[in-house]
Amino acid sequence: MDIPPFSELGLPDDLLAAIEILGYEQPSPIQWKAIPPALEGKDILGLSATGSGKTAAFALPALANVDVTQRFPQVLILCPTRELAVQVCAEVHRLGAKKKGLQATPVYGGAPIDRQLRALRDGAQIVVGTPGRLLDHLRRGSFDASRIRMAILDEADRMLDMGFKEEMDEILAALPKERQILFFSATMNAGVSRFIKKFGNEPEIIEIEQKAMTVSTVEQAYYEVRQRSKVEVLSRILDMNPPRLGIIFCNTKRSVDECTEDLVNRGYAADRLHGDITQQMRERVLKRFRDGAVELLVATDVAARGLDIDEIDIVFNYDLPTDPEDYVHRIGRTGRAGRSGRAVSFVFGREIYRLQGVERYTRQVIKREKIPSVEQVEGRRADIIFESLKERLETGGFDSYQENVDRLLEQGHTPTDIAGALITMLRESSGREGEAIQEDREPHSPQRDNRKGRVERGDRGYRGPREYSDRGRDKPYERGGMRDAGAIEGGMSRLFISLGKGAGIMPKDIVGMMYREAGLPDGSLGRITLFPKHCLVDVPEGLADQAIQKASSAKLRGKTFRIDHDRGPNQ
Repeated sequence: MDIPPFSELGLPDDLLAAIEILGYEQPSPIQWKAIPPALEGKDILGLSATGSGKTAAFALPALANVDVTQRFPQVLILCPTRELAVQVCAEVHRLGAKKKGLQATPVYGGAPIDRQLRALRDGAQIVVGTPGRLLDHLRRGSFDASRIRMAILDEADRMLDMGFKEEMDEILAALPKERQILFFSATMNAGVSRFIKKFGNEPEIIEIEQKAMTVSTVEQAYYEVRQRSKVEVLSRILDMNPPRLGIIFCNTKRSVDECTEDLVNRGYAADRLHGDITQQMRERVLKRFRDGAVELLVATDVAARGLDIDEIDIVFNYDLPTDPEDYVHRIGRTGRAGRSGRAVSFVFGREIYRLQGVERYTRQVIKREKIPSVEQVEGRRADIIFESLKERLETGGFDSYQENVDRLLEQGHTPTDIAGALITMLRESSGREGEAIQEDREPHSPQRDNRKGRVERGDRGYRGPREYSDRGRDKPYERGGMRDAGAIEGGMSRLFISLGKGAGIMPKDIVGMMYREAGLPDGSLGRITLFPKHCLVDVPEGLADQAIQKASSAKLRGKTFRIDHDRGPNQ
């Protein structure tokens, strides 16, 4: 199936410029089929699984139809969970980065309503939210639905399954009659069918078939890795089991360039393939790869098409693909011609949901593995050197160096000293210095290998900072009644907040407040410890005063509170 580039889908130049900056080379099937009719104003029913790229399939037409000079809601996007609403709104901002004056806001329950009211008053053109909170705003009069031009229902089947039918009915009934509506659903059940019949206008059905595929000859594993740690973890895995040939897949051209440069700087024989590479250069790179002059090929999905090499030992999903079918195509590059192969994926945070989608699609379990430590890598390097020396001693072929050995012996050096010096030189010439990463301080938790141990989609419970924080660790937040919250991690400062469990405060409330009101960067929070009447929060030392100043005027679950540096039990 030949899919045209984004430039042929009828999108305006400002959106094409954003797509180019993001490095996306080619639309996914759902984007290719859905965007043109959506731009024409047709109602659409998109039947496509999660992870197929459907967010851009509806976000791009929505952005194309927004008039940024008008300060009122024009596009409404309904999502089943607040996590998805935040994710969709972030993607809208990324794709609309070149539209000056664009405002999009997420609206969901469990978060302070003041900021949402302010964003709606300021005239956000795109409103992304959950049915319950949106209905609340609609009834308050803070959300004006009378001029909505396009309504989008993301995961419509799931919203109905979660019991949002009445809320969805009331919200959609408040929209003007002359409006466009896009339904996206993984399944076409009776509930979805009735809903479309009631609110749709003969929508064009776009179905993306995804047949379950398996790759039985490929051993699949994943590592939980932050973006900034990926190159180091990749290097450790390569050093533990050096492949003859390996492919590293990235989602964007920028990611390919950055990964390749980092690997080359670390001494690996790596080269790149993406859409900006000329055909002549592409052929040259592929020839060097086949000949073994390049051991690691870093590529995008588009650039790797037509790559037919049987000797590939390992495939890395440096960036997890959005489409499960792309995952299968990627890992199918290894384990060919009766050989065994290995596929390794890097995931973090909400990407675990996409990995679960891949497991359902392939009907295979992808096991979690522990990141090798620097000590393990050094030990493995020593083993490889020992095995190489042993093989050389058994095969001979070093008589030409006997004269040099004799000279060293005559100068009083012992055979043991000579061998030790040579091994040290060999290790220094072939090795690299490992670097410490955040993941080294986070012990591997076997319970997260259990299918039930993962964070389930839609789960409103809190399983520990990993679910909310880029500094996440496997240990859940504390519920103890003692004042002590454990040792403070290096580089962190502990803050005191005068509200606790007795006020109904949950870790997610604190996380949301710290990132939104206090302006802390995503992933910066450390441990959150809850007590009956207060809580303690670890933040980076350099941001502690900022957090205190900005959060002092915020509220938690509608309540004011005092925030300051923690001074111990007598505070």
